[in-house]
Amino acid sequence: MPKPVVQVGDDPDPSEWLYISEEMRRIDQSKPYDAKKACWVPDEAEGYVQGEIKATKGDLVTVALPGGETKDFKKDLVGQVNPPKYEKCEDMSNLTYLNDASVLHNLRERYRARLIYTYSGLFCIVINPYKRWPLYTLRVAKMYRGKRRNEIPPHLFAVSDGAYVNMLTNKENQSMLITGESGAGKTENTKKVIAYFATIGASKKDTEGKPSLEDQVVQTNPVLEAYGNAKTVRNDNSSRFGKFIRIHFTASGKLAGADIETYLLEKARVISQQTLERSYHIFYQMMSGSVKGLKEMCFLSNDIYDYVNVSQGKITIPNVDDGEECMLTDVAFDVLGFTQDEKDNIYKITAAVMHMGGMKFKQKGREEQAEADGTDEGDRVAKLLGCVTDDLYKNLLKPRIKVGTEYVTKGQNKDQVSNAVGALCKGIFDRLFKWLVKKCNETLDTKQKRAQFIGVLDIAGFEIFDFNGFEQLCINFTNEKLQQFFNHHMFVLEQEEYKKEGINWAFIDFGMDLLACVELIEKPMGILSILEEESMFPKATDQTFVEKLITNHLGKSAPFMKPRPPKPGIPAGHFAIGHYAGVVSYNITGWLEKNKDPLNDTVVEQFKKGENSLLVEIFSEAAAAPAEGAAPAAKGGRGKKGAAFATVSSAYKEQLNNLMTTLQSTSPHFVRCIIPNELKQTGLIDAKLVMHQLTCNGVLEGIRICRKGFPNRMMYPDFKQRYLILAPAAMQAEQDSKKAAEKCFEAIQLDPDSYRIGHTKVFFRAGVLGQMEDFRDQRLSKIMSWMQSWCRGYLSRTEFKKMQSQRTALEVVQRNLRKYLKLRTWAWWKLWQKVKPLLNVSRVEDQIAKLEEKAQKATEAFEKEEKLRKELEALNSKLLAEKTALLDSLSGEKGALQEYQEKAAKLTAQKNDLENQLRDTQERLAQEEDARNQLFQTKKKLEQEISGQKKDAEDLELQIQKIEQDKASKDHQIRNLNDEIAHQDELINKLNKEKKMQGEVNQKTAEELQAAEDKVNHLNKVKAKLEQTLDELEDSLEREKKLRGDVEKAKRKVEGDLKITQEAVSDLERNKKELEQTIMRKDKEISALSAKLEDEQNLVGKLQKQIKELQGRIEELEEEVEAERQARAKAEKQRADLARELEELGERLEEAGGATSAQIELNKKREAELAKLRRDLEEANIQHEGTLANLRKKHNDAVAEMAEQVDQLNKLKTKAEHDRANMYNELNNTRSACDQLAREKSEA
Repeated sequence: MPKPVVQVGDDPDPSEWLYISEEMRRIDQSKPYDAKKACWVPDEAEGYVQGEIKATKGDLVTVALPGGETKDFKKDLVGQVNPPKYEKCEDMSNLTYLNDASVLHNLRERYRARLIYTYSGLFCIVINPYKRWPLYTLRVAKMYRGKRRNEIPPHLFAVSDGAYVNMLTNKENQSMLITGESGAGKTENTKKVIAYFATIGASKKDTEGKPSLEDQVVQTNPVLEAYGNAKTVRNDNSSRFGKFIRIHFTASGKLAGADIETYLLEKARVISQQTLERSYHIFYQMMSGSVKGLKEMCFLSNDIYDYVNVSQGKITIPNVDDGEECMLTDVAFDVLGFTQDEKDNIYKITAAVMHMGGMKFKQKGREEQAEADGTDEGDRVAKLLGCVTDDLYKNLLKPRIKVGTEYVTKGQNKDQVSNAVGALCKGIFDRLFKWLVKKCNETLDTKQKRAQFIGVLDIAGFEIFDFNGFEQLCINFTNEKLQQFFNHHMFVLEQEEYKKEGINWAFIDFGMDLLACVELIEKPMGILSILEEESMFPKATDQTFVEKLITNHLGKSAPFMKPRPPKPGIPAGHFAIGHYAGVVSYNITGWLEKNKDPLNDTVVEQFKKGENSLLVEIFSEAAAAPAEGAAPAAKGGRGKKGAAFATVSSAYKEQLNNLMTTLQSTSPHFVRCIIPNELKQTGLIDAKLVMHQLTCNGVLEGIRICRKGFPNRMMYPDFKQRYLILAPAAMQAEQDSKKAAEKCFEAIQLDPDSYRIGHTKVFFRAGVLGQMEDFRDQRLSKIMSWMQSWCRGYLSRTEFKKMQSQRTALEVVQRNLRKYLKLRTWAWWKLWQKVKPLLNVSRVEDQIAKLEEKAQKATEAFEKEEKLRKELEALNSKLLAEKTALLDSLSGEKGALQEYQEKAAKLTAQKNDLENQLRDTQERLAQEEDARNQLFQTKKKLEQEISGQKKDAEDLELQIQKIEQDKASKDHQIRNLNDEIAHQDELINKLNKEKKMQGEVNQKTAEELQAAEDKVNHLNKVKAKLEQTLDELEDSLEREKKLRGDVEKAKRKVEGDLKITQEAVSDLERNKKELEQTIMRKDKEISALSAKLEDEQNLVGKLQKQIKELQGRIEELEEEVEAERQARAKAEKQRADLARELEELGERLEEAGGATSAQIELNKKREAELAKLRRDLEEANIQHEGTLANLRKKHNDAVAEMAEQVDQLNKLKTKAEHDRANMYNELNNTRSACDQLAREKSEA
């Protein structure tokens, strides 16, 4: 777990993981490169490989591949290669050629060189190294503290420090968005960011014996990881939830607290895991037994396989000690201020979730009812949760449901009970996790004064799997919104710089590129809206949901598509959405159930009354949460639906909207985490996997947007220095660097659309800087050729002169040598050789005397010079010391001067901005003053018109009285219907007295009541639709009011016109008032009729419920008749047996030859008994048939009466709908008239 970095010994040198070595740079720069022939082409294995262009024919390019093979490619598949100087570029937005191949190549080469961080414009891309390198030590933190981004290599700390400095400098909240797929390193990078902020924001004052705030901030990680992280196929410590952590700072930059917000915990993992995965870490930590007494308190055995919920996949993680992790979690609880009782209750509830997986049930005979199959695990669950075992099983097997104002019990079969237990496990764990987050927030909520915060968002990246469900839609929708936010933010900054530089540029909102997809998901009648509507409808199914989606969006919304054929063995998708990262097919199986997220309310009520105080708290908070969430809606107007029926999608959408609102109020910084390969090997890049992530993470989308603008730019002095050789005469003649740049472009005849001239910089489109480099290289090539030829000529001329001098000298030597050979035999020459030395003796003495005199003078001069030298050396040393001191002072003054100059520039800019704002404010103030005077005059005119409206109000009162009379007649009809209901109630009471098996009838009644409740839910949905209609009418009224404002504005503009025009405007205003009153009156009528319609529909529901109960009674009587028929059949069988016995006796008598008188009497007696049985059976049949006929007659009469009442109600409903349609027509006519008046007014 990360901690505020503490220096222990010397940290290792991180240079080899941050900087490119000189040797590596030399090798990269010396690579052969031909800008016209080098190219990138697609490759199945490597993604892209570098080839050499051999020929071009139309749209086909022939390319020689590295293996010697030659292939043809389409021209749009061939990408240009960047010059060697961009090899392992730290910021890919500076690349000359921005294409997918160049991005992949740059990332691959940097990763192979163990450089895991790379910038791409606003992005910081980090590739998981799968190793722990010394990149996050205190030494590295100090390297990046207070440094600018361009002064140091790319690093997560550079982004973090940039956010911290911006917060302190601009007094603005910051955010860091860290995204990526599972296993990419999001969680680890998030922890490093938090540790960095905890280190640089730590306070020096520590309280003895009390954990510091920075320690508490960091210690939230073990708790959240224990309850929110799990092993997956791709990641041993995968966060199964998203989180947004706000780290609050004081005005001086010290920590002032923190809070955490979580999103979409994967609840399904609590009760089911795949073969190679496991559930949340806390279950296995508790089973380790490292915390003394924990297993005994929680009734845990030593075998993890005793607990089905957590043993369906792997139970251990390589190189991870669950016991040690459990101790860290327990210590983290203590640091965060959890009491011992709270810790015990947390462990007990967690263990109860494990034990609940072992609760067994079986079917009870042939009944639709389950029963407990042993209560051992149930006893443990009840003890841990502080409730009664019998009540727990009773509430699971026969939960009580509310129908109207009454509660009835409802039997559950085995599958229903098992599903209910699983839902409780997920619900308990989810609420416990949210409570832990709340508790952490309370601990981190210090009372220090907060100035700004830095938010760190750790959320799953875009997901495209073979099977995509509800969770993937939520995650992808979140990333779609974040990408829209990034696109908008990225080019807002970019285009603001264009504006500041004075470039002619039409503003483009690139966030609109994704608007169609966002609206498809979140707008009214979008996917989430339809999902919520179907979740409210009791008889909705997955099939009806799909049909409604297809009806509303297929062919009407561009991003909504038909799904692609699935892979073998994968369920087919029901629809597809075209996201920015690609087309994703979604399977909607089980979405309605996931969205409703039902729980057994009876068991929940039992938990609220239990002895486990934490369990009571988490379920009480869960019940109160929807009401709190509904408060903002109530503030803004009418709510769309009650808080009691909040869905998962609506809660998530509200969370996401709040998150986006928060992010939009901050200055964002983006970090994109990448998985290099699935094998977890360092240095290996899987091209297809990386390109997929770059697409999903929006890196390639950002590059696409970059290419539409001017991604490359240079300061004018730098441009002049580098490209002076392209037009030296013209550029040297200009002292202004900006004009020199313009002269350069004129000289090389560069396309004006490919560059822009700003105030301080020159901007280039993508690839143009490469053309400039080509021009420069060509010019350098010519200059080098000329220089080489001049050097060769100079060297040749020098050699030629040397050879000429040697020739002349050789001729002189030869001539002198020939003369000497002639003279050496001449006698006079020999005499001269002997006499010459004797002639110089006297001259030598005179020369010696002169030399001695010179030597004495030179000695005296030397002594004077030596003395003067020593004096000058002393003076020089003194002057050097003074110079050094002055240089030190000068350097300090230069730094201060630079700071003062920067401050002065900022203050000047601020002063100019404030002066501009002051001027704008003064202008607006003058305009507002004029508008106020005009409004005052208009008010006087309107007050005069109010008196004319009173008569209209009297007419409206008469209409209201008429409506009240209609209401009275409707009330009379309702009273008649109530009398009929009372009559039916009496009939029902009589039938109820005849019931024999009350328990079975109650069960059937409960099912019927459930259907009635579904009907009520349906009516609630209709009510919600009517309320929505009312909201739309209110919106229409707002539009009418807005139109009124426009008309009044037009009226003010034409005040100087003729008096006739003023009178016409007054008439129009009066007509508009009348129309608004009419709209309000119609709105009230619609509300009244809606209420009446709802009451009538409730009455229909009650009558239909009574019909169903009567039908149930008839079915019971028919069952009784069937029983009587079976009894009759049995009697008939007995009669047949007696007849058969009688025949046997007759045969015996005949065989005996003579019957005794006693036997004859016995036969007569049996015949008489048989006749009596026949008569009794016939009488019973006649009686039962009569009773059945009476019941059928009563049933038919009741059904007929109910049908008449239903027909009457349907007529009333039809009439109400007809009235409503007429109202809408009147409203449309009114709007048309208003629009016509507005047009006439505007034309006037």
